[in-house]
Amino acid sequence: MKIGLYFGSFNPVHIGHLIIVNHILNETDLQKVWFIVSPQNPFKTESSLLNEYHRFHLLKLATEEDTRVKVSDIEFHLPRPSFTSTTLTYLQEKYPSHGFVIIMGSDSFQNLNKWKNWETIIANYEIIVYSRPGFSIDNKIKAKLTILNSPQLEISSTQIRNNIKMGKSVRYLVPDKVFEEITKGNYYKK
Repeated sequence: MKIGLYFGSFNPVHIGHLIIVNHILNETDLQKVWFIVSPQNPFKTESSLLNEYHRFHLLKLATEEDTRVKVSDIEFHLPRPSFTSTTLTYLQEKYPSHGFVIIMGSDSFQNLNKWKNWETIIANYEIIVYSRPGFSIDNKIKAKLTILNSPQLEISSTQIRNNIKMGKSVRYLVPDKVFEEITKGNYYKK
């Protein structure tokens, strides 16, 4: 099976993430997309993250009715911080019959050469890059790329967290079930 791996903090998941995944599933030959929830991204401070189990739960709520999508906590059981190369090695060993493709935005692609073992990643994996406003796609590192012009929504998890802190509504920026859970759990208020 050909599976897209969409890594991220998803702090929180929002409709932009879901629209991108839906577009990728519609426009490529991927059969499924796995959201890989990163408990600790090496480029982000842990204090800015909602507990990984809450983020995982919000993502499960957001995608529970889509059989093309799986939410994975695989990185919760691997050494921290989470390095994509480590996760890819683990997944390839655990699921040798699957072909994995990495999904990332053009903002992340610009920094790929700063990732641990990035040379191994680009040598062994195809990457689907979706464009993000303000981040051009320049493939100087010669990765196996598929560039997808996905629908553009200027929504970010940072913006959502800031709105919540300021007492502003985030309704319609996140799926209804995620909105209800964030409200009920009082997430991102501090």
